[in-house]
Amino acid sequence: MEKTEKQKMLSGELYLAEDAELASDNKRASRLLRMYNATTEEQQEQRRQILQELFGKIGKKISIVPPFHCDYGSNIYAGDGFYMNYGCVILDCNTVHIGDNVLCAPYVQIYAAYHPTSPDIRLSGRELAAPVTIGNNVWIGGGAIICPGVTIGDNTTIGAGSVVVKDVPANVVAAGNPCRIIRHL
Repeated sequence: MEKTEKQKMLSGELYLAEDAELASDNKRASRLLRMYNATTEEQQEQRRQILQELFGKIGKKISIVPPFHCDYGSNIYAGDGFYMNYGCVILDCNTVHIGDNVLCAPYVQIYAAYHPTSPDIRLSGRELAAPVTIGNNVWIGGGAIICPGVTIGDNTTIGAGSVVVKDVPANVVAAGNPCRIIRHL
């Protein structure tokens, strides 16, 4: 039996994002995000309910300050104590696992999505995605970009403006473009 485009997307194979099932999933996420981004700070319970419907899983005490954007939401699995400040984006075309007590400054971008480098393949409308994993007790500084396929270990700090293109181990401070270890904790 042939894989669906969604199955291809989640297994890291080339897929067509314009597929009817994926377009429907994205439309659902857009509707929920529109509702979420229209809430106020007094509507914490409503925000939680929307995130519960949007994400694959949410832990206790989750807070995302609007505006927030994602592709599908259903591929995001967030742990307890997850916090994202203003203007963050998660492109969850593959799974994005976020541990407990992860804190993200404004404008953090987490990308599971990427495009083929071959112009012929790219122009065909096919895309790629790779999972992202962020461990427990991680701090991600403002404007940092976490690229597809990256794992960040527990207790690590990623400096503001960093571009994380490779795995970062646990218990380090890492920063820069490309992101590199600055010191061990």
